[in-house]
Amino acid sequence: MHHRSRPTARALGSGAALSLALALTLSVSPALAAPGGPPGPTAEPDPVPGLVAGEGTATPRLVTGLSDPAPGNPAEAARAHLAANPDRYRIDAGQLAELAVERTAEGRDTVRFQQLHGGVPVLGGQYLVRLVRSGAGQRVESVGGKYFTGLTAPTTPAVPAATLRRIALESLTDPRARSGATAEDLGPVVLPGGAGRLAQHFVVRATDPATGSPLVREVYVDAVRGVVALAHDAQGPYRAEGVGTGTGRTAAAAAPAGSTAEPATGTAPDLLGRTVGVNIARQPDASYQLVDLTRPATISTYDGAGRDVREFGGIPADALPVGSPTPDFPAATGTSGATDAHLNAGTVYDFYRDRLGRDGLDGKGSPITSVVNVSNGGAPFPNASWDGRKMVYGNGDAKHRQFAVALDVAGHEMTHGVIQHTADLEYSGQSGAMNEALADYFGNAIEVTARGLAMTDPKAALMGESLCRTGTPEECANRRLDDRRTTVKDYIGAGLDLDNGGVHLNSTIFSGALWDIRRTLDPLTADRLVYRALAEYLTPLDDFVDGRNAVLAAGRALNLDRARLRSVAAAFDAHGIRTGWQSRIDTDSRPLLPGAYAPTGPAAGGGHWVMGDTDPNGKGGFVLYTGSTTNSGTPTRLSPDDDRMHGWAATDGKSAVWLAIGIDATGSWGTEVLTRSLSGGPVRSVFKSSTQSPVDVRISGADIAFVVRDGETDRSSVRLSRDGAPPVEIPMPEGHGVSPFTASSLAFKDGRLGWIESWTAGQTTLQAATVYSIATGRVTAQYPLSTPDGAARPVLSSPAFAGGRLLWLRAAADPASGGDTLRSGALDGSGESELLSAGSPYTPANLAFTATDQAVTFQHRGPRPSGSWSNADLPKLYQLPLTGGAPVRFSCNRGTQFHPAADRGTRVVWLDATTGSDTLVVRNQPAKGC
Repeated sequence: MHHRSRPTARALGSGAALSLALALTLSVSPALAAPGGPPGPTAEPDPVPGLVAGEGTATPRLVTGLSDPAPGNPAEAARAHLAANPDRYRIDAGQLAELAVERTAEGRDTVRFQQLHGGVPVLGGQYLVRLVRSGAGQRVESVGGKYFTGLTAPTTPAVPAATLRRIALESLTDPRARSGATAEDLGPVVLPGGAGRLAQHFVVRATDPATGSPLVREVYVDAVRGVVALAHDAQGPYRAEGVGTGTGRTAAAAAPAGSTAEPATGTAPDLLGRTVGVNIARQPDASYQLVDLTRPATISTYDGAGRDVREFGGIPADALPVGSPTPDFPAATGTSGATDAHLNAGTVYDFYRDRLGRDGLDGKGSPITSVVNVSNGGAPFPNASWDGRKMVYGNGDAKHRQFAVALDVAGHEMTHGVIQHTADLEYSGQSGAMNEALADYFGNAIEVTARGLAMTDPKAALMGESLCRTGTPEECANRRLDDRRTTVKDYIGAGLDLDNGGVHLNSTIFSGALWDIRRTLDPLTADRLVYRALAEYLTPLDDFVDGRNAVLAAGRALNLDRARLRSVAAAFDAHGIRTGWQSRIDTDSRPLLPGAYAPTGPAAGGGHWVMGDTDPNGKGGFVLYTGSTTNSGTPTRLSPDDDRMHGWAATDGKSAVWLAIGIDATGSWGTEVLTRSLSGGPVRSVFKSSTQSPVDVRISGADIAFVVRDGETDRSSVRLSRDGAPPVEIPMPEGHGVSPFTASSLAFKDGRLGWIESWTAGQTTLQAATVYSIATGRVTAQYPLSTPDGAARPVLSSPAFAGGRLLWLRAAADPASGGDTLRSGALDGSGESELLSAGSPYTPANLAFTATDQAVTFQHRGPRPSGSWSNADLPKLYQLPLTGGAPVRFSCNRGTQFHPAADRGTRVVWLDATTGSDTLVVRNQPAKGC
């Protein structure tokens, strides 16, 4: 089963439950100057409401204007205040765990609580109480955040731990990535929305088979239904071309120096060979280490010496901080990047302490550790990351210096640590883009401040401009915060499989607004404003509009006057960050199910669509819906009223068949095949098992077919239920039943089954696209997918019947050749042809297709861009006649288009990410030109 997860509002809950707006509407006229210029005429900002209701929860999003006495230490006072006002907050104070207390020199304390459900943490559930110290006492000034009411999800897993771990590893769809992969169990968590969903949180570590680079994924497995509920990359590179730097958890770094070490000073060459002073530690044996003991947070720097980055999940036992027999460190200290990393860490620490009053990345003065000069399995590693405990800097390549050299990159990575210990913004979609934006903002602010650059300096807004060995700073910079991008014009509608839903690609939309604020206000005020929004208002699942509102609320708390508040609002408006921006993006498709979230994509036929989506009753499962492809009416529910996962559906336009996974009404866990007429009537069970896994369910009239995989024997079989009778196994032709026979990617139409078959003949594994006649009980056609020497050419998607032929995708023997082909074969085996040849510029690249008797529609992604991604580079749908011809763009929507399902004629439904969330849409015919 292919599962595509996207942590949007509907992914984790119903409607806008996870997009709770602060509703602090400080808007301005659209007639604005360009970002960074003087604001145009503006309306007076609305006052902050005293009470802002939360959406999808009984707990308010924001309560201001309070002045309630609160005796005791801040955490006790905050908890007591919430407990004493149950009618106001609808919060069970007993289900709050203290996360942190942010204290400021101005006399403010912000207590951040983690919401629990039955003792289990709720993802994104954080509530904050802001207090003001007054004399010997204190008072509550405001409260707010996300607290999800109505949670009734179980807190005990129903699926065995070993099974949950296996499912987490299987979230890596490429079998090569699963080889050698590990899954670290971080414990249970409740995914919010409605009743909530109990999930087991894993960090899966593997190697990307395409690039050889480390791959780390956060995977949440539904602990009741045994399916992946949420998955996204956890960490990765600094650069925009990569996956992204997140907040993955790793083993703690070892203590760098003994307790008897003494502070000392010395010298070391930097990367450019200049001798600079460094704070070091004298060891008991009179040697020296690159350890700075002069600050409350001990700063230690290690040289990875070209070792593989995978060795530094923690600090290896044989690794020590960079050492020297004298206080004057050798040249290797500079060429490795250690000197620059050591100095940069101190500069970043001082910025946060002196300018913002924060003691280190966690606010508690914990050690700060850097590892420099690591490789990608011995190959160049031109990147840097924050891995949850420390900074890791790559050794660069022919174009880039050691990544430790750049102060703004160091500030960026260390700010990820600050974010982890404050708002902990979820690293995907808009919240992940804000995570990157805040890291960029402070990384740049730290460098600009340290170098004494004016905000008007053209180089002030550049990120990573000092990394390149050649070229101007402007040519070298990975990103620039003054690129003037806006949501409506520039938001990249990436799927979660690209850059975690655009965390780098869309970050400068938000960081650009923050940078304009820094240019409009004085820099110190701007830095304190943005930091206060991060530390005192933002919560993990916030989106761009929530971020805007957090900054404005922080501005109110800082007593900014109306003129400065207006300039802050103008900066966000100029970048299109305001309520409803998604609706202003042009599309040429008709929405059928906005904000959809499905275990898989839709099915279509006969003027109807079928797809799973989140349960509107809040039970935490997925409901199967159907609707018309010609009218945008209210969808009809097909699945029974339970909390199982309903999806992976197929339809012939009259009835649907689908899978239900989870605990049924009898208390038994398993997978069940269900069917129902699209016009209503009873739900009928076709097959059920707790040990075998049915997949690829298909329906044709009164007949239902599916593949069953037995996890114990590793055997697959095709089952057929005819006219409501119990399903029976279809016997395989002679010679094809030799274990481990597999049949997958099933097609079913007009009494014929099609599948992709694999079997062993001697020492050779063979594959074929196969047609089977139900009436005769015989295979009528087989089209080999293997070369004469048995080298497999894997099929890339499900086959389909159309126009009296079988269609399938075949991969090139050499993936680098781009020679994938879309092929067609007669049902009697009499002829094979190409619909798209290996030389076609539209040749599908490991992606899906769908077909009717008139047309074939396929998903195509062009070659990876040499620079940053744009909407034009994202997967798009193309269509061509079944008889052949030139493919044409099916829709001009600018974002990712995926999971196409052909209805009839040329009409297609698909999931579209153009507007920032997956929407089920339909179009009747190809676009006339894009």
